[in-house]
Amino acid sequence: FLIVPNIRREMKFFFFFFCVFGAYSMDVITSTSFGVNVDSLNNPQDPFVENTKKLLRFNSLDPFILSMKIFPFLTPIFEALNITVFSRKVTSFLRKSVKRIKEDRLKETQKVKHGVDFLQLMIDSQNSKDTESHKALSDLELVAQSIIFIFAGYETTSSVLSFVMYELATHPDVQQKLQEEIDAVLPNKAPPTYDTVLQMEYLDMVVNEKLRLFPVAMRLERVCKKDVEINGIFIPKGVVVMIPSYVLHHDPKHWTEPEKFLPERFSKKNKDNIDPYIYTPFGNGPRNCIGMRFALMNMKLALIRVLQNFSFKPCKETQIPLKLHFGGILKTEKPIVLTAESRDETVSGA
Repeated sequence: FLIVPNIRREMKFFFFFFCVFGAYSMDVITSTSFGVNVDSLNNPQDPFVENTKKLLRFNSLDPFILSMKIFPFLTPIFEALNITVFSRKVTSFLRKSVKRIKEDRLKETQKVKHGVDFLQLMIDSQNSKDTESHKALSDLELVAQSIIFIFAGYETTSSVLSFVMYELATHPDVQQKLQEEIDAVLPNKAPPTYDTVLQMEYLDMVVNEKLRLFPVAMRLERVCKKDVEINGIFIPKGVVVMIPSYVLHHDPKHWTEPEKFLPERFSKKNKDNIDPYIYTPFGNGPRNCIGMRFALMNMKLALIRVLQNFSFKPCKETQIPLKLHFGGILKTEKPIVLTAESRDETVSGA
C-alpha cells in the first residue's frame, strides 16, 4: 500500500486528499485492469498515468456528451461521422498498449508467469472454446471495456475516500469508534484480508452513510425497453429515464435529519427498514453497478490501512460546511484539506 508512505511524506503539512487518493485509485486501476504497476504520485510522467489522466479530462456537461446520454439513438450517427468524445492520441495509446500486453501474454513463457487481472479475464474469454453460450469480445471491445474500468474506478473511488475522510475529521467520535473496530479486528496493524474486512460492521455503516450523503453518481440513467405508463405518465420505448439519487438520498420523507452524517442509519437494526429503491448509490436491479463489490472492497482496504496509521483533523483551510459542485460526478467546489497525525507519534499539522 503506497498510500501510507505517501501520506506520511506529506503529513507535516496540510494536504489535499484527492491527490493522495487519486494516486491510489490510479495505481489500483492500472494494476487490476492492465497488470501494469505504477506509483502514479511519484511517477506522474509514466505514459500510462499521463494518458489515463488525459482520458479523464472532459466536461461531462458538454452539450455533445449530454446529447449522447439523453439521445442514445444518435450514437450510430456519431460513429458514422467518426466523431468521438476521447482524444484519438490517448485511445490510440491504449489500443496499442492492450494489443502489446495481449500479445505478450499469449506467449507461453509470459502466460505462465502472469497473474489474473481484468484484462487477462477478457483475453481468456476471447480464447474460450465455449463460445456457443456467449459472444467473444473483439479486440476493440477489449479496449472499450478497459476504458470503462478507468472511468468507473478512478474519480469515483478517490472522491468517495476524500468525502469519508472529511466526515471522519469533522466527527472525531465516529473516527475514534471506527479506529477502535479496526484495531480490535486487526491488532498491531495486521494487514487486512477479505474475511476481516467483512467482519467490520461499523466500517460498512460509515461507507454506506457517506454514499447516501454524497452519492458520487447523482443520478441513474436507464433506457426504457417498452412503452409503459407509471402513475398516469406515459414513457415511450427508447426514452432515457433519469432517477435523481441525490434527491432521493436527501428526502426527509425517507430519512430522519437527512443532512446529518449518521452511520447508525445502516446498523443491522435499522438497515432492513431502508427502501432499496430509495438508497441507490450503485443502482439496483439486474443492471446495477457490476463493479460494486470490487469498489467497496477497494475503498474499505484503503480506509483500513490509512486509519491504522493516522488520525485526521480539520485545519483553518478546511471548508466547513462543504460547498458542493454538481456536475457529472459530485465534487467539492474546493479541494478537501485536512491535517494528519501519526498514531505512533503526534505530529502537528498546519
